[in-house]
Amino acid sequence: MNKSAKSNKLIMFCLVIILIALILVSLALGKYPVEPHQVFGILVSKICNIDKFWTDSMETIFLNVRLPRIVLACLVGGALAAAGASYQYIFLNPMASPDILGASSGAAFGAALALFLYKSGREVTVSAFIFSLITVILVYFISERTKGSKVLGLILSGIMVSSLFSSGTSFIKLVADPNDQLPAITYWLMGSLSGVKISDIKFAIIPMLIGIVPLILISWQINILTVGEDEARTMGINTKRIRFITIICATLLTSASVAVSGMIGWVGLVIPHLSRRLVGNNFVYLLPTSAMFGASFLLLVDNVSRNLWTSEIPIGILTSFIGVPFFIYLITKRGD
Repeated sequence: MNKSAKSNKLIMFCLVIILIALILVSLALGKYPVEPHQVFGILVSKICNIDKFWTDSMETIFLNVRLPRIVLACLVGGALAAAGASYQYIFLNPMASPDILGASSGAAFGAALALFLYKSGREVTVSAFIFSLITVILVYFISERTKGSKVLGLILSGIMVSSLFSSGTSFIKLVADPNDQLPAITYWLMGSLSGVKISDIKFAIIPMLIGIVPLILISWQINILTVGEDEARTMGINTKRIRFITIICATLLTSASVAVSGMIGWVGLVIPHLSRRLVGNNFVYLLPTSAMFGASFLLLVDNVSRNLWTSEIPIGILTSFIGVPFFIYLITKRGD
């Protein structure tokens, strides 16, 4: 094992420790205080019988509100960062992010449509997820019929289809009830983990696993794409198949995340850049590093969102406030 590999594995180990520490701290944070020993007791009580030294309300809030939110923050942050790193790699574009193919715009349209028709409930999440997938499928279908560079065709198709669905969302907001539906749509578009349930985790975790596992398995092949199409083919890599699998997996990660959390920007753009500064460009290390970094970042931001003020701040607003200065620093700092 060379020095670089040892260094990268050490960094990844440190990120795991940081994430675990953040989770433990987050479990005790909240407007309704639950002490660390009570947190430990509640968790242990699910494995074996012990005498309760906490109230029933503490247990209900912890298990049904706080714990699902913490788990979902980690899942969404990790998924968006992993998707962003994947898109940046296959498009060889540092500005690529999880919404480059319109997945977020499609999800926004699906959620707005469901809120307009059904007001709330599981229909919103399902509609957002389905329309997110439909958008990317449509983008890929159009790009396959474009002339010239397929990568450029994908990006341009993503811009056009994304614009189309954004217009559809604007139209729904125009005709929505300003006293009921419009505020709900606007709040969803800001992105939030407020009110998440265990059912949201069950809904999101399956497509997230389907998305992340293949990316890990073919990460070494994705790594080779950076040398160029012709060179990768001479090494026996089916570039079209690898790009297709990567797009599908990254789209599943993005769609599942946006469906349960709303529009959360900058995580998939900034976190892969910061991760690249830690472990370099090797996708084998960049993918898990981005996922762990993204999970820690979004969990930290969510803690600020739910604890800083009496009224909760939509997490999508906070990620923009934090992400923009980071990105300005990255593009203005000397170096590559």
